[in-house]
Amino acid sequence: MLSASEKGGVRMASEIEVATPSASDRPRPDGSDIRKMTAAEIQPVARALAQAFHDDPHFRWFVRDDAKRMQRLERGFATFIGRVWLRQDEGYTHERLIGAALWMPPNTWHLGPLAQLLLLPAIVRDLRTDTPGLLKALTFIEKKHPREPSHWYLPIIGVAPAWQGRGYGAALLRVVLERCDADRVPAYLEASTPRNLELYQRNGFEPIEECRYAADGPPLWRMWREPRA
Repeated sequence: MLSASEKGGVRMASEIEVATPSASDRPRPDGSDIRKMTAAEIQPVARALAQAFHDDPHFRWFVRDDAKRMQRLERGFATFIGRVWLRQDEGYTHERLIGAALWMPPNTWHLGPLAQLLLLPAIVRDLRTDTPGLLKALTFIEKKHPREPSHWYLPIIGVAPAWQGRGYGAALLRVVLERCDADRVPAYLEASTPRNLELYQRNGFEPIEECRYAADGPPLWRMWREPRA
């Protein structure tokens, strides 16, 4: 997912720690400003992702209280980055830590029952009373996830709102998508908004299903990408 976050809304004071772009800031054409993220960067990246998804319809559904959403998202993203996504060593960020793409290599996307059980206390600590909504969505997403063929999976991608619309989302995607093309391996993700859907389509993904994990939940688009020639 890539946030189509609007300006405004409730924000934590920590937002000021994310860099502010100049009018001319754009990703470098050669991709040299995109690199693997490290464990030491979990907190600032989690903060950027929390800002990116603060106004996303799915995260608004998970955490309904505007006053609590930023803090809970920041803590939740830090937990998932540190305990799930970054362990695959395929997390990519911009050198200014304004966003990230956390990929799961082929055959690594599924979290086993024991791993899920061990993760649960941290999720409850981070989201508290909002935990059931997230677990409902995650269970639905896992059931819908294609089992074959082997593929790369992108569970999360986001760019801080001030940096959106400048090409950073596409730059973060490009690192692994170029490998998918070179190795002839497909990729899979879920899009959370029509804006995200368009970004992914521009990068070779095609929607395979529009679905909802709850009757009052926002739509989610499952998307698949065959490697390009």
